[in-house]
Amino acid sequence: MGKRLLYLGNGRSLQSVAKLDERFETWGLNVDRFWAFDGQFPQSLDGYDGIFLSGSPHGAYEDIDFIHREHDLIHKAAELKIPMLGVCFGHQILASALCGKDQVFRRTSCEIGYKDLPVTEAARTDKIAKDLHETVHMFVWHNDEVLGAHPDMTILAYSDDCANHVWRYKDEDIWGIQGHPEVTLAQAPIWFEQNRERMELDGADIEELKASAHEADEAKTMLTRFTELVLNG
Repeated sequence: MGKRLLYLGNGRSLQSVAKLDERFETWGLNVDRFWAFDGQFPQSLDGYDGIFLSGSPHGAYEDIDFIHREHDLIHKAAELKIPMLGVCFGHQILASALCGKDQVFRRTSCEIGYKDLPVTEAARTDKIAKDLHETVHMFVWHNDEVLGAHPDMTILAYSDDCANHVWRYKDEDIWGIQGHPEVTLAQAPIWFEQNRERMELDGADIEELKASAHEADEAKTMLTRFTELVLNG
């Protein structure tokens, strides 16, 4: 029997343009999908070898039932030493659950676009970030942010406008990525069009985003490294 990944979908639909759940399967994992946004959670964490937490239109600090339940699930998973990876909202709710709800805050402006994120020295020996060079290129889009000074966080990448873009919890197999390494070059224009209104409200020029779309292969190594960790755990 193969390794099982719990995929928690926190978005308005369980399936996203990126179809990262399908890629996890292609890479060798058995994926159990639960639409957390709609209140769907597993009855137990027994038998799971890893957990992925997706993005969401909500903030990790919001008083919503599924967000409270996800905080509880993260606490339990951390106690059980189950590897976890969160992207965007997933990155934020991991920080909120494990380091305190005061670690996530609303920004005064949106950070959006493809950016080169400086990589820290700590990334050189990190299990999922060790393939990154001096900077890692990926798409970012967020109005909420995780602080970067908590003693239980190791910062692995940041930007000129955000102190915490990639982080690890203590020395545990738990990571958060603020940006969107999952989006491919082919998927990016579709995603931009689907979210045109919201992105434009956040200050983006959609045609410029399309023109700058990138495969971001180096950023994707964090996803494949996490998959390898779960497969070999």
